[in-house]
Amino acid sequence: MTTTPAPASSPATPPKLVATDLDGTLLRSDGTLSRRTADALAAAEAVGIRLALVTGRPPRSLPSLHRDIGQHFAVTANGAAVYAPDGTPVRLSPFPIASVAPLVTRVRAAVPGVSFAFEYETVFGHEPAYPAWSYGESAVEPIGSAEELLARASALPVFKILAHHPTLPLRDFHEQARLSAGAGAETTHSTGLSLVEFSAPGITKASALTAWSAQLGLRPEDIAAFGDMPNDLPMLRAVGRSYAMANADPEVRQAARFHTASNDEDGVARVLEQFVGLARHQPA
Repeated sequence: MTTTPAPASSPATPPKLVATDLDGTLLRSDGTLSRRTADALAAAEAVGIRLALVTGRPPRSLPSLHRDIGQHFAVTANGAAVYAPDGTPVRLSPFPIASVAPLVTRVRAAVPGVSFAFEYETVFGHEPAYPAWSYGESAVEPIGSAEELLARASALPVFKILAHHPTLPLRDFHEQARLSAGAGAETTHSTGLSLVEFSAPGITKASALTAWSAQLGLRPEDIAAFGDMPNDLPMLRAVGRSYAMANADPEVRQAARFHTASNDEDGVARVLEQFVGLARHQPA
């Protein structure tokens, strides 16, 4: 794949914070972290650049993220659950309990044939027709209709709702789902397959990242962010330096200010190495 270089106007000073998506961005297509990228992450931290993992993956994925990537600040479930490097919850933003069942009803009525799954903090539940390829690891995996699952887990906050359609093209499915959800949810997609993701109103990768960074005294222009899919767009639009991967969705490539190589070509690492070089040459 041809690498798209960053424009000549790329900043001459390093950011104070780097926020990066994982799948399709920081990680290679086989889900692994390359040696070069691991070294670049360590080098960035060594020169004082903060790191944040910002992902659509659910909260239950946190142990594997710590194992495979390291203990960093983590925004999970597209912004709904935020954790400190030691795994302590920093900010939890689940759906209002009373809003989940009506949302499911509206989407099901608008898009017949849809199946649902629900991400709680440590539990994952799904309808029988929901595809197994989408959920990977899970500690608990109850199966039943959406109505049964919601009644059974009525005391558990829902951090993300997922919906799958077996035949509709993703763009058509997403548009119908978005319209039916209305103001009741943030609606996005991140897999390239016919899977739509819902978060509570106002909850995005950007909302979580900007709230945390503001507590650190950082401004948007202090942050660089990397992404590849539409669920990254709010984050990329909220920061001063946005980078799209060469393998990114066309909408993401168009929205980003800068571009780098693909995830399989260590695109994030290449830019981090530049940031580290700039940091090392800054006046003391």
